[in-house]
Parts: sequence; C-alpha cells; structure tokens
Amino acid sequence: MIALIVSDTHGREENLEWVLDEIGMPDALIHLGDSEGGEDTIPTLVTCPVYMVAGNCDFFSRLAKAQIVELGGHRILITHGHYHYVTVGIRDLAEEAKANGCDIAMFGHTHRPLLDESDPELTVLNPGSLSFPRQEGRRPSYALMEYEESGEARFEIRYL
Repeated sequence: MIALIVSDTHGREENLEWVLDEIGMPDALIHLGDSEGGEDTIPTLVTCPVYMVAGNCDFFSRLAKAQIVELGGHRILITHGHYHYVTVGIRDLAEEAKANGCDIAMFGHTHRPLLDESDPELTVLNPGSLSFPRQEGRRPSYALMEYEESGEARFEIRYL
C-alpha cells in the first residue's frame, strides 16, 4: 500500500494534481499543514482517506494541530511542526511522538525534505514543500510511504 505525504502547498494544488497523475491514486493522502484553504479542495482530488493537520498559515482552519494516524501497523504522529520548534531541530517532535507511542513522526513547516531513520525506535519524515521549496536546488518535493500489513514500511522522498 502507498501513502502520499505532502506539505506546505499554500493553496496551490497544481503540483499535487501533477503528482497524483504521475503516481496514480494512493491508498492514503497525508497533508502536513499550510494548505491555506486546501482542506476543502484537496479531499476532492482523491478517493482515498485524507489525513490533514493545520499549519501556521492556516489561520481560519478547523483542522487539528496534530493527529495520530495508524497505517500498516504503524502509529504515526502527523503535525505541521511549528509547535515543536522544528526549525531548530527534531528533538521536541521526537519526544512527543514517543510519548504517544508512535514509531513514525511526520512534519512540514521548514519546506525542506528530511528522512531521519537514525533512531531505531522512530522514523522522522518531512516531505518538503510542493509549492515553495527552500532546500538547495529548490525543487518541489513530496514523500511516499510504502507499507505492508506485516508492519514493514519504506520511505522515499521524490522531487518534481
């Protein structure tokens, strides 16, 4: 099964539509905040379950600031990350995830992709931004999580 993980689309869904055309329909879509009104539009683009959280630019959103999602036997903390000070590191986010029994934490906010699998108990993922990337080369990015019911999960960060 495949989960598509995106963040920081900022009301510009064109690249998300392009990714969906490219990869086909995922089994789940996770949006890690700063959709800026996309919480109404994005679910209409897919036929799979959608998990979304609010970001620091989602001023009038009714979305939660964090959620725990279960996929393929994994307990996943999804959040935008600004409440966890992710611009200075992932320690606070990792502590929150572990305190909630999660083995995966996903966040956005920095507009920079990150896959940290250095902790055997916790994988931390940031797909980067589909609209306003900030990493070197500034290519829009997203992530895929391929997961099996047996509990195995693999992650890949992709660039447009």
